[in-house]
Amino acid sequence: MPETLTHKILASHLAAGELTPGADITIAVDQILIEDATGTMTAMQFEMLGVDSIAVPLAVMYVDHNVLQIDDKNMQDHHYLRTFSARHGLRYSPAGHGISHYIHLEHFSQPGQVLVGADSHTSTAGALGMFALGAGGLEVAVAMAGYGFDFVCPAVVGVELTGTLGSNAEAKDVVLELLRRHGVRGGRGKVFEFYGEGVASLSVSARATICNMIIETGAATAIFPSDEQTRAWLRAQRRGDQFVPLAADAGATYDDDERLDLSALVPLVALPHSPGNVRPVSELPRTEVVQVCVGSSVNSSYEDLATVAAILKGHTVHPSVQLTVTPGSRQILQTIIASGVYEDLMQAGARMLEPVCGPCVGIGQAPTEGAPSLRTFNRNFPGRSGTAEDAVYLCSPSTAAASALEGAIVDASTVSRGVLRPATAPHPEVHDLHIAGVLPLETRRAIEIERGSNLVPPPQPTPLPADLDARVLTAVGDDISTGDMAPDGAIAMSVWSNIAVCARFMFRRLDPGFHDRALKWGGGIIVGGENYGQGSSREHAALIPLHLGVRVVAARSYARIHRRNLIAAGIVPLVLPADSDSSTGQPSSTGVHSSTGQRWVIEGLADAVASGAGSVTARVDGDTGLVLGLDFSPAERAVLTAGGLLAQVRAGGRSMLAGDDVVQDDAAGISPGRSAR
Repeated sequence: MPETLTHKILASHLAAGELTPGADITIAVDQILIEDATGTMTAMQFEMLGVDSIAVPLAVMYVDHNVLQIDDKNMQDHHYLRTFSARHGLRYSPAGHGISHYIHLEHFSQPGQVLVGADSHTSTAGALGMFALGAGGLEVAVAMAGYGFDFVCPAVVGVELTGTLGSNAEAKDVVLELLRRHGVRGGRGKVFEFYGEGVASLSVSARATICNMIIETGAATAIFPSDEQTRAWLRAQRRGDQFVPLAADAGATYDDDERLDLSALVPLVALPHSPGNVRPVSELPRTEVVQVCVGSSVNSSYEDLATVAAILKGHTVHPSVQLTVTPGSRQILQTIIASGVYEDLMQAGARMLEPVCGPCVGIGQAPTEGAPSLRTFNRNFPGRSGTAEDAVYLCSPSTAAASALEGAIVDASTVSRGVLRPATAPHPEVHDLHIAGVLPLETRRAIEIERGSNLVPPPQPTPLPADLDARVLTAVGDDISTGDMAPDGAIAMSVWSNIAVCARFMFRRLDPGFHDRALKWGGGIIVGGENYGQGSSREHAALIPLHLGVRVVAARSYARIHRRNLIAAGIVPLVLPADSDSSTGQPSSTGVHSSTGQRWVIEGLADAVASGAGSVTARVDGDTGLVLGLDFSPAERAVLTAGGLLAQVRAGGRSMLAGDDVVQDDAAGISPGRSAR
């Protein structure tokens, strides 16, 4: 039977289960990606597993988020992650070397392999024909220890691309069009697999933009075939021997199909405060901007920055606009300097930033309150920029450049576009020297891991209570992001290695009294709406509630990674009835109002989870019966019943995968892995 590319890769890595949408599966993992913001929790939980070394062919730790170093906390984290990596066999990319997703694409991503990363935008590597999936830190730690990666098998959406992009549309407009169609919820439980004659016209950098931002639809990941564009990329990176041609079989059947004509796309923009709030640029009223930001984990490739430079060359940025440009890696920085792109950007008035995440996660370049900021980033959730009352718009590099000249949001049809400067040949071997290799196992065992006072092991759950009697701590609306639970910004993110301190920031934008109330009441219940926990994979958004005594969250629906993080932390994500008001949990059409302080009593909670029951009933304030769904796969119920994923693994509830390709002990740090052929 003809197979999709997704199923080919999953089948070649399948250790348990069947490739049926909704079924539990376990797959072997070839590569692990970790970044510093989520990395300290990932590393500390890996240590709690009691294993001596990583048990995957390759794992890389990147320092790209917490690098501002306003005090010593960031550097404490760096010392810990560097020595942890040296001790346990990970490669280590230091601060300033670049953003994880771009470096991984340059140096490590391989067609046909499986990458699991402690960052939601790990999906970027799908541009090279990898099955690349973001996850919470504990699930990544367990996979890195050799237990494989457990998840629910996704449905595969085949996206047929036809035509070629017009002069003013870019890859960013492709993914914005998919967000226009699906919003931030329509991709849940799905993989977007691209095929068709239009694919060949998209460079690997363009594909990376699409795969990176597809996550904002709620999707698990996206993947492109491995073709001549892939071969050219790998050759340029001195990795031509890793090329494998891969594509779906002719006549492969997808779970869902859609078609996208690249030639029909127009420049698009996502309005505040959601990546799914997409409109054509031409339909916007005149919107003056005070800031334009280009780069970060998406749209910071050479191609993107050269596009901006070609539009800006010979002009200067509008006097009311601050323009910043962030290259994705030190290799890209070197290339834009050598090619003349850097000079063009600088002469136009751009502020050139270090190749780190920076303003994408609210670390620097916070905009004026309420004033429009136009960015080529992937998210514009409220407050993510570092300004609580921000107004962030998302767009393509050419739209950003044209708008920087105009002082208002316009597309590139309004300006003359010069010829892109050709890129000078990259020198990946030079930059690879800055990524620490892997020492022999006996040498590693003598390394002492440095632990500063900022490093505090995360809380561990107790077994699920037989019955639950608790008050509602807070009620929030739809599409609440994990950034509201563990906020972005230099100050809040500097304490992500200490859950007790990090907890003081939870819901500070929505409910400033939440933290103190939770401590005073000794825990409670969080009530949410649709798509609760969208956005970042940060498991702090689950570990903080655990620290505060929360064992149950009730929402209408959940984002994939956050839901899994709650389960891994031993917190039960209950499902509210579709007709209920998420602010009260009650059937209502009267709008949002507070339910803080309501007492919910759920009898037989632990037994219901363990037995496979489909629902439990909560008595609200001793009277109203509220039916709450228990929508779990068998594997998820096993984790909850064990008291969380760490407890399950430590008690022997998971088995390590066998095989030569999950053992690493070599100086280069790279061992053969599986691949689909």
